[in-house]
Amino acid sequence: MTLQETNIATSLDLPGYLLGATMLLLVMIFHGGVLLQIAKRYEVKTFLYLSENKYSSVALCFYISVFCLFLTHIAEIMIWGVALYAFKLLPALGQSILFSGSTYTAMGFMEDILPDGWKMLAVIIAFSGMFAFAWTASVMISMTKNFRQAYTKLHMEKLNISSEIIDRFK
Repeated sequence: MTLQETNIATSLDLPGYLLGATMLLLVMIFHGGVLLQIAKRYEVKTFLYLSENKYSSVALCFYISVFCLFLTHIAEIMIWGVALYAFKLLPALGQSILFSGSTYTAMGFMEDILPDGWKMLAVIIAFSGMFAFAWTASVMISMTKNFRQAYTKLHMEKLNISSEIIDRFK
């Protein structure tokens, strides 16, 4: 590459786009795989708990699943941070992870500290966070069906409503 080609690539942030697109794909594949595992296990366990009238266990399973979803986002922030550090875009791993977290959550409490040619990477990290949070929200909405059903049935039992009526509630 000539000096002029290098300047054009840097001014257009082409390295940032390339790394960003690759990492975005990897992070979304990771996110989807983990989300499917969490949702699948939640659905199966809560279906069994509901059939066994273990309503409190459904609630516990819901809260554990939500915590696992939180840990998934933390892992993705770490993945972005390790990538920034591995490509020597930031000098320290802790700083890379903190920058990734600030950007991924779109909180933006850190200033843009990426070198020239990589500035667009911050926007791509933010997009990955927005996509991941939206996907997580849709999974949590689907999880609330069993949670709400267990919650309602538990309170019906506390009100001494007959088991025939409780069993008809879906």
